[in-house]
Amino acid sequence: MARVGIPHTLAYFLYYPFWKTFFEALGHQVVVSSPTTREILDLGVEETVNDACIPIKIYHGHVASLIDKVDYMFCPRLVSVRLHGDFGSETFCPKFLGLPDLIRLTFTKAPPIIDTRIDLKKGKKELESICVEVGSRLGNSSQESQAACKKARQVHRQYLALLRQGTMPPEAMEILLNGAKPASREFPPDGLSIAVVGYPYAIYDPYINVGLLNMLAREKIKIYTQDMLSDKILNREARELPKSMFWYFSNRAVYGGLYYMKKANIDGIIHVTAFACGPDAMVDRLLEIEARRHNKPYLSISIDEHTGESGVRTRIEAFVDMLRYRRDKA
Repeated sequence: MARVGIPHTLAYFLYYPFWKTFFEALGHQVVVSSPTTREILDLGVEETVNDACIPIKIYHGHVASLIDKVDYMFCPRLVSVRLHGDFGSETFCPKFLGLPDLIRLTFTKAPPIIDTRIDLKKGKKELESICVEVGSRLGNSSQESQAACKKARQVHRQYLALLRQGTMPPEAMEILLNGAKPASREFPPDGLSIAVVGYPYAIYDPYINVGLLNMLAREKIKIYTQDMLSDKILNREARELPKSMFWYFSNRAVYGGLYYMKKANIDGIIHVTAFACGPDAMVDRLLEIEARRHNKPYLSISIDEHTGESGVRTRIEAFVDMLRYRRDKA
């Protein structure tokens, strides 16, 4: 049995249930880094170059916290998760594409890195082939890996179903993997609804965004994100644009924003953007233009390692007050 490390950031928020199920079905132990802390952030800032975006710095910190605890580090090379036959040719940003190399060159004493290339556009059975390759690195047979892949797919479908029901990823993981009961939430009949869009590792990491979702929850605001929408809905929104962007997570944020801008029950849009992220700068500008065109209130929250809670809270409170004033005046 091997101990496989999975950093608690980046693609973790969408694909962790799949890979946890897969590795455990093969008889291995999954070791996840703790949720982001100041110590993890400091480790990442120390190890990465200054001009790296905050998500990449955080990732390095999570890897550093796992090095002495695992036999393998799971850091796949994410190229595309578009299904075979689906539209689009977008990929992940260059830092995702080169992440295994960054980790390998940064941490010379790191355990072996499982850097299997994930490019689902290659064919309908590509995911199964990927799982067989990963399993072979750990000493498992192709038959064992195929069976584990089938089980992981079932869990992933259940996970997506929970997201479609409006459950946030952290809670959905607790429900699905640990048997937790869904939290009961009541919203006032005249309460606000806000769509929060952006990269999942910026939206769902309460440390990196200084508790933005918790701030909204305390205001009894109903929160929607692009990950609560099916691929079918997101793909439909892509047809509204003359051209999509090149990056997978960027497109999901844009499509989700476009969808919610058309919904009368959505009072405003918040985009969580990472400072120094080139693709995100274009996403932010595009969403701002579309929000103005749809007459939908829009707020951009930029985050980096220096972001303070008080500054974000002040902007959130002002935005919420403006939405309430706007609704009451209508």
